[in-house]
Formats: sequence, structure tokens, C-alpha cells
Amino acid sequence: MESTFKEMDGESVLDMEDKAGVGGGVKDVYGEDRASEDQFITPWTVSVASGYTLLRDPHHNKGLAFTDKERDAHYLTGLLPPVVFTQELQENRLMHNLRQFTVPLQRYMAMMDLQERNERLFYKLLIDNVEELLPIVYTPTVGEACQKYGSIFRRPQGLYISLKEKGRILEVLKNWPEKNIQVIVVTDGERILGLGDLGCQGMGIPVGKLSLYTALGGVRPSVCLPITIDVGTNNKKLLDDEFYIGLRQNRATGEEYAELLEEFMSAVKQNYGEKILVQFEDFANHNAFELLAKYRTTHLVFNDDIQGTASVVLAGLIAALKVVGGTLADHTFLFLGAGEAGTGIAELIALEISKKTDAPIEETRKQVWLVDSKGLVVTSRKESLQHFKQPWAHEHEPVKELIDAFQAIKPTVLIGTSGVGRTFTKEVIEAMASFNEKPIILALSNPTSQSECTAEEAYTWSEGRAIFCSGSPFESVEYDGKILVPGQANNAYIFPGFGLGLIMSGTVRVHDDLLLAASEALAAQVTEEYYAKGLIYPPFSNIRKISANIAANVAAKSYELGLASRLPRPKDLVKHAESCMYTPVYRSYR
Repeated sequence: MESTFKEMDGESVLDMEDKAGVGGGVKDVYGEDRASEDQFITPWTVSVASGYTLLRDPHHNKGLAFTDKERDAHYLTGLLPPVVFTQELQENRLMHNLRQFTVPLQRYMAMMDLQERNERLFYKLLIDNVEELLPIVYTPTVGEACQKYGSIFRRPQGLYISLKEKGRILEVLKNWPEKNIQVIVVTDGERILGLGDLGCQGMGIPVGKLSLYTALGGVRPSVCLPITIDVGTNNKKLLDDEFYIGLRQNRATGEEYAELLEEFMSAVKQNYGEKILVQFEDFANHNAFELLAKYRTTHLVFNDDIQGTASVVLAGLIAALKVVGGTLADHTFLFLGAGEAGTGIAELIALEISKKTDAPIEETRKQVWLVDSKGLVVTSRKESLQHFKQPWAHEHEPVKELIDAFQAIKPTVLIGTSGVGRTFTKEVIEAMASFNEKPIILALSNPTSQSECTAEEAYTWSEGRAIFCSGSPFESVEYDGKILVPGQANNAYIFPGFGLGLIMSGTVRVHDDLLLAASEALAAQVTEEYYAKGLIYPPFSNIRKISANIAANVAAKSYELGLASRLPRPKDLVKHAESCMYTPVYRSYR
């Protein structure tokens, strides 16, 4: 019997829906992708939105940019002043207003209010002014926002799952209004940036990360879901705060914690399917490694603190080789900090050297040395080390102080992931500069106050010779009549494009080779023009183009490894990535 799913031209309705869902195969209900930019859309909520309801719907609200025709058709006449603004004029006015604020947290709150009021204008503003607004919607300002989240809380921006919901997490997931979710960023708030346990108030991190997935990577906002898992907090200051918004109890641990996470991961897959990307964010070291190891073979999971940081740092090191010469295998790496970020970066460096030299990874790890709070990680400490540090315990006599480790190892690359500010002292940096013509110094801890050194310190103490990058932004430095521009090894270079690549290819598991592909794609975007300025990362003003290239490279590797499920493979993956990208330009309403 002939299929009933036919239109007049014989094309299957099911096929038509798939074509309407370029961005990862999900139907473009809100007209968010570049591919649908010129099409008219109907502003649906439960019914066609009109009047006051339309002005209160952030997906469809255009504020003063509704045309006279749209105002008549959707019962808006009289509800707005008579003037009609362009989106560009709205954008200019908002940027003018934002620049009047002198306190970054005030700008953050204004941006969050805009996101809740007019989604497209929020993303238009962020995309067009990314270098100015990125530090506001993400690090360092988001750290302060999380610390004060209870006081500034206005409207819920994500899903809160607490111990009270144990046994019915699937039911809670179904309460979220959007059903076609493709990316979840989840935290338990135990290790927010370098600020420690902020409990339920860590929600600012998933919200901020997913804003960047959309603005920088072009992933539709309607398919993004921020989640905070509230298992309590050990932060006494928060527990005593009358405005704290989370459970007032100490953190659940052990079996109780593991059972809640297991129920969560099962419910996510049951509700959203095999290809839902779950990004773990700001979990404490012990849980971060265990969750990644446990679920990476059964779910599409990614830990930005471990894997994203590693990928962006590796990209910077690959690019830096153009300045200092040689290959990664020619260098010796010393880390201050042996937690999630440090060991994640170290592993990806060793993996890249292994792939380029065909040497066993056990051998390439020996070029990487770690210093933790007890000193150099060496074999004699192996029995007392946490499991994720053990591969980095090499044969060497115990060394307690960082400066002594320097003299013993004589590294060519110094990387800070300690979360402790000002630990790269003048003595340390002068030692680096004494045996390296161009010392590579990466002070990666966030926020700015926790950075191992400032850009000015790195350049001054190395006599202007350092290749310097930080986790949070620093201003340019004038040294000896020359303007030196510090790089920012920001994860936002990687995870938005990486996520887009996974989604558009229908990847089912994250393989380490996909991270290497992302690093290589980012490093390839650094041109001679940027090298001349001492930069080893491209400017954020080109981030959408960078993300499209990262997405294409990741997708290509996924197809090569047989991990991609969206077939057939597009011929031009860069163009395909660009067509999948969310665009915030206002749509015309019928």
C-alpha cells in the first residue's frame, strides 16, 4: 500500500521535516538557522502569539522593531509607541546604555534581563560585540554573578534537579517546555571557576556556557538546556545566607550522590535519545574524572574543564611552534596544578606527541611534569597519589618548591592550572627566561584574581620575550616601546564549534581524536598577521568563522572514525556548518 505521508508533488512529509531541520536534524520551529533566514514564520507558542502575549515571549518579541503591518496583524497597535526601530538601532541604543554601567555585574544583570525579554536581540548584541561582552556574560563576571546569584535571582533560566526529586528525574525533565533538546550543560556547583563550592548558585555557569554555544557556535538556543544538580553545599557562608536558593544541607556524597547522577544520566538518554550531548561543567576533581570515565562509553559526554581546556591549550601550543620553532616533541612541559585542567591538558599533549612520533604514550608522558601542593609528582609518591595523577609520576628525587622543580626540569613551557593567584613569581619567570629565548608561559587559572601571574608581570620579568596566555583577559602591555598583546586561552574558542560539529554529524561518542581535530582546526586559524603581533590565538571577532571550521574538522574526523550517524556526509562541511548556524536576525511575521 502506498504511504499516506505524501504531498501533491510526491515528496514525503517526513523528508520535508528533515530538510526543515538542518541544524542537527531537528525541525527549525522558531526559524533560528541561517538556512531559514529569508523565510516568513508564524510566531507560535501554544497558539499563534499576539498582543501582550507576543511582547512577553522572548523567542518572538521584537520590541519597537515590529512593523506597522505586523502590529496590525498581531494586535500590537497601541501596545507600543508609534516609532518603528531597526534591529541595528535597538542594538546601538542597548550598547550605549550598557556602557553607562561602571560595575560589570550591573552589565551582566542587564544582559540577562535582555535575554529573558528579547532573545534575538540578546544574541545579536553578543555576536556583534563579542570581545566587549564575552567577559560580561562569562568569565570573569559570571564568577561574581554566581557568588551573588541568590541576591540577583529574578527568573529561572534552567532546570534545577535536587535530591528532593530523586526517583522522578524523568518527570522533572519533561517539565522543561522545549522537547527537542540537543545540548545539556550540567553542574553540581562544587568547583565554580576558582571560587570553590557555590552549590545551587552555580547555575550561572551552564546558563553562560549555553549562551556561548549559541552566540559563538551557532547552536540554536531552543535546543540548549542548562541544568544544576543540587546535592547541597559545604559552603557555610551560603548555608547561613537567608537569600541562598539551594538545599540547606551539606553535600551528599558516595552512594547517594552516585545514584542520583545515574538516574539523571539514564533519564536524559531516555527523554532525549542517544545523541544528546551532555557537557559536565565545574564538578570537583574526584567526581569529574569518575563521571567522564563512567559515561564516556555509554553516552555522548564531554567535560570542558578536562577536555575543552586541553584542546584549546594544545591549539595554542601548536600555534606557538610557528614562533619558537621545532615540534611538540622537542619541548619539556612543567605544570603548576595537577587537577582536572592540568592532567587533561597533559594527557592531550602526550597523545598529540604520540600520534606525531609513533612513540607509545607511556613514553611521551615523560616529557610532561606536574607540580601539586606537595611538590613535584614523582614515583616515590605514587601510592599516596590520586589515580588521575599516577600516570604523571616520573623517576626523580622529591622536590618541594616550584623554583627548585624549575632548576631540575628546565622546562621550555610553563603552564599554570593551580587556581592560586600570583604563584608565578618574579624568581620563577626570570628562571624561565634565563634558559629560554622565547619562554612560553600560560597562566590559565580563572577568574583574573586567581591567575598565576599578570600579563605585565610575565612580559616585564622576561624582558618582553615571553609568549604569554591567560585564562581570563588582560589588557595589552607596553614594554620597551612595543605593544605586547596577551593571548587568552579561553575554552570558548573550542566547545561551541566542537558541540556544533558533534550535533551536525550526529556523533554518538566523543573520541580523543575529535579533540585533536578541534585543536588543529583552531591552530590553523592563526595567520602570519597575528603571529607578528605575538598572538597564538585568533581574535574573537572572527569566532563564528573559527567555530564553523572547528565544527567541520570535528565532523570530518567523526565520519572518518565511523562515529557519525547523520548520513550521507555533506560534501562541504564548512558550508554545511555555516548553514546550520543560528542567526539572530529578526524574522518577518505573517
